[in-house]
Amino acid sequence: MTPTPRTPLALAAPFTLGGLTLRNRLVATAHATAAVSDGAPTEADAAYWRRLAQGGVGMVITGGTAVAPESTLPQRYLTEAWRPETKDAVRRRAEAITDEGAVAVAQLVHLGRETLGAGTYYAPVSAAAVRSPREATAPHPLGAEQVRRVVEAFRVSAANSVEAGFHGVELHAGHGYLLAQFLSRADNTRDDEYGDRIALLTEVIEAIRAEIGELPIGVRVSVEPGENSGLGLDDLTELLPRLYAASPFAYVNVTTGVRNTYVPGMATTHPPLLASVARLRSAVALPLLVSQGFRSVAEIERALGSGADLVGMARPFMADPDFARKVIAGDERAVRPCTGCNEGCRTFEPTGSCSVNPELGPPGAATRPAAALQLTRPAAALPLTGTGGHSGAVAVLGAGPAGMECALALARSGAEVTVFDTARQAGGQACLASLAPHRPGWQKFVDYQRERLSDFGVRVLLGTSPGPDDLAAYTQIVVATGAREEPVSVPGELRCLTSSAFLRRYADVVPDAPVVAVLDDGFGWWQGISAVESALAAGAREVILITPGTGFATGLSPENRTQLLNRLTGAPLRVVAMSTVTSTTADGVRLRRVLDGQGSRLAADVLVTVGERRPHRPDFTPAAHQTVHAIGDCVVPRRVAHAVAEGRAAAEALTTRTTRLL
Repeated sequence: MTPTPRTPLALAAPFTLGGLTLRNRLVATAHATAAVSDGAPTEADAAYWRRLAQGGVGMVITGGTAVAPESTLPQRYLTEAWRPETKDAVRRRAEAITDEGAVAVAQLVHLGRETLGAGTYYAPVSAAAVRSPREATAPHPLGAEQVRRVVEAFRVSAANSVEAGFHGVELHAGHGYLLAQFLSRADNTRDDEYGDRIALLTEVIEAIRAEIGELPIGVRVSVEPGENSGLGLDDLTELLPRLYAASPFAYVNVTTGVRNTYVPGMATTHPPLLASVARLRSAVALPLLVSQGFRSVAEIERALGSGADLVGMARPFMADPDFARKVIAGDERAVRPCTGCNEGCRTFEPTGSCSVNPELGPPGAATRPAAALQLTRPAAALPLTGTGGHSGAVAVLGAGPAGMECALALARSGAEVTVFDTARQAGGQACLASLAPHRPGWQKFVDYQRERLSDFGVRVLLGTSPGPDDLAAYTQIVVATGAREEPVSVPGELRCLTSSAFLRRYADVVPDAPVVAVLDDGFGWWQGISAVESALAAGAREVILITPGTGFATGLSPENRTQLLNRLTGAPLRVVAMSTVTSTTADGVRLRRVLDGQGSRLAADVLVTVGERRPHRPDFTPAAHQTVHAIGDCVVPRRVAHAVAEGRAAAEALTTRTTRLL
């Protein structure tokens, strides 16, 4: 039977940009890992970009590159492009990209009034003394001579970047940073020559063009939210043609948002600009790169078909640096998906990471550090593959992220592995978390793991509780049975549910209990927040979040918290901080303030409690020939990042026989 020919993908076609040929239409847009020391990229930084470029992407735009001291953060993890002393380190970054066949572009930024929440050494500056909604004070307005020094800072930084080996530069005029502040009609209230919103950017482009010749200069802009942002889509479609006519540049990169919104969380399930591509195409006569929220081949192809020339992504390349190679080969199913969780990639502890990609480790580590807990002394080593039986094979107990990651890595190595789970659905706690509104990314990752196990022919036996006889043939057993939420003991008459139980059936609970009280554990993490959003989605008349902590959603990253609060605007939600529930009545809860002990009462129809998760391990005695390891939440309940890393580590230890007794 002749296979049906595959339709060529538009994203796989080469593209010419400013005299350079991109091997395809996929762009790794600006991001950074903070693997930078004293303003200079490290060897770990170069290794990250090399691995990304090896995956086949057409162009790589490096981010986190500042042009002036006033954009320096105390930690100094932004690349300081204006300093000639960093040039050799920047050269290693550029060569890492170009050696692997990708076009390398350095994005240059001046933060202006945006401090990124850091205690900066210098005063924040801007076009005018207009306070950012994200900052406590108004910035210092730049005088005309200071503005000209900004132009010079961009020129010097561009010259240094190109001399270090970058093919071109991108000017960051979006996300609320300095160049965007001058473009914004809300922020630029000047009455001098720079009151013309394109004046500063025009001078920057002209100064850089005089320095680097015909090498590409790109401009990144963002559609900012809110009617009064001063940089909506209408503003950009008016400004971009004027800017290009005044100072031509090589391409425009259009994205959305400002600080804390430009990295969308799981609630953003489709690219925000996809519906606007045709309008952007009609407004600009130069190469158009659209970015943000692209995950699937279908959405990328739709953007290209609507008029985009290039499509940009950042986090999907952190989750899977081989994204480009896989989708061009027609193997989208093999792409490890970005969930949009905004956890490891946004915390920089000490550098950027990815919750679902255990191969992205800190400087000096080939992978994210992790180890399985060995519960028994190692038995005699046997091959992990066999014929006609399970001799030497591995049994994985638990089909959550940890267990499936372990099984998948074992299967890739050729090991014989079987996965058991008492649940009838794979995914464990990740599957549970995905039941809440706005949290679909975890199900996407679970589906990826499950489908890849199927592709490798791994047996996954769901709804199965294996006994000693079932496990007797296996020499290695990996326990990945997760954790269970303990009920919080609250005396009284009101109906109480754990947050886990509530997530499973909130659509049935809320219609009969329209006032929902949620007792958080004080850590402000997703269990309590998901209970709140689930209750609201089910039509709760009022939701009351009670927490012994100091505030709401304090455990989330700034991006996740900001976007959550935007979603909750206008919702019937009341937050009672620094309080706990002592007991219930038939129609409500009794509260106690944690500081002064004063009591109060609130009406409620049901109480949802966030309890401690406790490790769950099956009660069985291994045979003498069996070695037992534990991974993930059944060791200590933590995050998906730990589960995935320990699953991978356990598989590598089993296949290399390097496990150690902990």
